Order: sequence, then C-alpha cells, then structure tokens
Amino acid sequence: MKNSWSRILKSVYRKEPILSFAATAGAVNVAIGGLSEHWTLMAVGMGTIGVAIALRWWQVHTHRSPLESVTSRAISPYVLPPAPDYAPLPTLTMSRKNPPQ
Repeated sequence: MKNSWSRILKSVYRKEPILSFAATAGAVNVAIGGLSEHWTLMAVGMGTIGVAIALRWWQVHTHRSPLESVTSRAISPYVLPPAPDYAPLPTLTMSRKNPPQ
C-alpha cells in the first residue's frame, strides 16, 4: 500500500509540478498553523490547497487528453511515405588540405 501511494504521488507531481508545489506549500502552512495555533496561517494554507485542487479539476475537465484526440481519428498504417519524394542528402567529404584538429 505504501509503495502504491508513493508511485501515485510521484506521477502526479511529475505531471503537474506547479500545482503539486502549491498543494505541498499549503499543506506545510496548514501543519505549521495548526500546531502553533496560528489560525490565519492555517486558513491561508487551506485556501492554497483548495485553489490548487480547483485548478487541477478545471484543467482535467476543460482540456481533452492527447489520447482522446488520437483515438478519435483514423490512424494511418504508414508513418513515413512509401517512397521518398525528396533528393537524398549529399555525402560529406573531408578536405585533405585542412583536416579537423
């Protein structure tokens, strides 16, 4: 169970580093404010966490995932064209007079 939570937290932190940082900073403010009885700091931390969660929810519900856009259209069986329509690249030759140093 502990391992799965760490994997979930790592994947979320990698996907959204700014919102994850804001949520972490808010959690630290809540912990410090709650333990030292500074209720304003605790309220600011809870507000920060709430804003981070709201922004993440808004991002999830307003933006389509890349997977949906790929599966909604037909996928071509060929990634590259079957025959090159361009001239091949010239071969590189080294001058014998000025070799690289």
